Amino acid sequence: MTLWTELAGVAYSIRYVPVGPWSTRVLECGSGTPLILMHGTGGHLEAYARNLPGLGAHYRVIAYDYPGHGWTTPAAQDLEIDDYIAHLVGLMDALGIARAHLSGESLGGWVAVKFAARYPERVDRLILNTPGGTMARPEVMERIRSLSQAAADDPTPERIRARLEWLMADPRSVTDELVEIRRAIYSRDGFAQSMRHILCLQDPEIRRRNLVTDAELAAVAAPTLVIWTSDDPSGPARAGMDMAERIPNGQFRLIEGAGHWPQWEQTAQFDRMVLEFLGSA
Repeated sequence: MTLWTELAGVAYSIRYVPVGPWSTRVLECGSGTPLILMHGTGGHLEAYARNLPGLGAHYRVIAYDYPGHGWTTPAAQDLEIDDYIAHLVGLMDALGIARAHLSGESLGGWVAVKFAARYPERVDRLILNTPGGTMARPEVMERIRSLSQAAADDPTPERIRARLEWLMADPRSVTDELVEIRRAIYSRDGFAQSMRHILCLQDPEIRRRNLVTDAELAAVAAPTLVIWTSDDPSGPARAGMDMAERIPNGQFRLIEGAGHWPQWEQTAQFDRMVLEFLGSA
């Protein structure tokens, strides 16, 4: 099944929203309370394409490409977590959103939890899906850096597929269509250099100053769901459990048969878990 087939019954729009220097690609569908979906490092809003029918039936769903990512303006300088937070503030303001649910995967979870600690008045509920920001494992950081930069420097189907398969429990989850979507993005003029700026967070010193602190976790006022998986390549489920325990109103759930993208590999289970947590199941 292609993404076009899965989205055939979904009314959605894609537009470019100016946020500071960034021409930001934004997809919206549904209505009601805003639910913002935030992808991972080197990713793009299609990471959540399979979730739009289920989640968009209950919420105003917003998925977007970060600065330097996807079809948003490429980065000309290093991007640290504060840059993503400032961009999210600007995007919410541009879209007229005072408060929203945030659902972030990997880098998206890292940005979301720091955003929630800094701007508690702007977050209703928080879903952290295999979130980054609490670990600095050299072997994982090097793997992300090497696979991502190789794919951006030479965006062949084989290199793109290798990067995507690292995310999955089952390599068959990487469809030819997903490879082509990412290959088109990584082939953009200036994207290889943008990737270098994106990957600054895989540098140990830069990462260290951006990590989520215990004080920030304690400052998260929003009810929070931390989702981990049975086959996540970034770290053990214990990391997610520890995060949930340090957030005052946090809870932990595990999804079996998924890697770093449970929203893609186990879509029905992920959507059901999110909707139950948000109170719309």
